[in-house]
Amino acid sequence: MTEKDNATTFAGNRVLAALRPDARDFLLARGDIRPILAGDTVFDDGAPLTHIVFPLEGVISYVTDIASGRNVEKASLGREGALGLAVVLGGSKALGRSVVQVPGRALWIAVAEFELALHRFDGMRAAMYGYVSAFIEQLMEQAACNSRHTAEQRVSRWLLQAHDRMPGDEFHITQEAVSQLLALRRATVNAVCTDLMDAGAIAYNRGRLIVRNRHVLHGRSCCCYDRMRRAIEA
Repeated sequence: MTEKDNATTFAGNRVLAALRPDARDFLLARGDIRPILAGDTVFDDGAPLTHIVFPLEGVISYVTDIASGRNVEKASLGREGALGLAVVLGGSKALGRSVVQVPGRALWIAVAEFELALHRFDGMRAAMYGYVSAFIEQLMEQAACNSRHTAEQRVSRWLLQAHDRMPGDEFHITQEAVSQLLALRRATVNAVCTDLMDAGAIAYNRGRLIVRNRHVLHGRSCCCYDRMRRAIEA
């Protein structure tokens, strides 16, 4: 990678940006930036972990299949985190099925190279533990959100998080995908999106979503969004 590529990658992923420069350089020299496409499975549940994946943009969800055959989201992540960090805790298999929801790019690093870096660079393991702790806090917050808050609040929270994980105001996500992830009826998500468009919060057409007014969108969300963001920024 060039120096410009390195700078872009540091800014693109919060976990990488928290590492010492020598640790970042080690990982980036051995990493491979690849596109992540909507619908792609990154890891199947229980699959051997071959890589640690650091999203630079895009949204990846941990999903579970429920009786109706729908893939419901258990948790999500983007450029604030990484996939495959069970390795840090001594694991070797994926903890759940992970599927790309919003396309983007990610840095892939072979587990063997990542483990070498963990042993070589001071502070790297602590940085990874910090993200794992924040992710667990998000997971618990999302469980509470899904059980207590309205469809509008949950859809707005999800769109705010997706916006945080992208470099601009526009990204691609279908209403059908959001309805599945949040275990809502498609008609319900359609009604919420229509209301958000009428309020000037978003523009939406055939899977192309633009955040027009983040302040309005935030006002339609719930307190869970702020709590989950604080967990990451702590």
